Amino acid sequence: MWGYGPGYGMMNGYGFGYGGYGVVHMIFWVVILIAIIAGVIWLLRSTTAAGLHHMPPKRSAGLDVLEERYARGEINRDEYLQKKKDILG
Repeated sequence: MWGYGPGYGMMNGYGFGYGGYGVVHMIFWVVILIAIIAGVIWLLRSTTAAGLHHMPPKRSAGLDVLEERYARGEINRDEYLQKKKDILG
């Protein structure tokens, strides 16, 4: 074809389009797409993993002491239950 520069045809004989940059651009966008998909997967996994592993509420140190005193027999059941109710609110 005439008027298209030193090569022949519209693709300068490379078959890639734009002088070979068509493949480079295609690979570039495929890499960008893979990065976006990987980022979304990572984000979903990190939020799901955090949601599945709930931390139990921190236990009161006073409740531990109260249970030890009850186990040693220092306080009776009624006193234990009343103090536990007071600690837990």
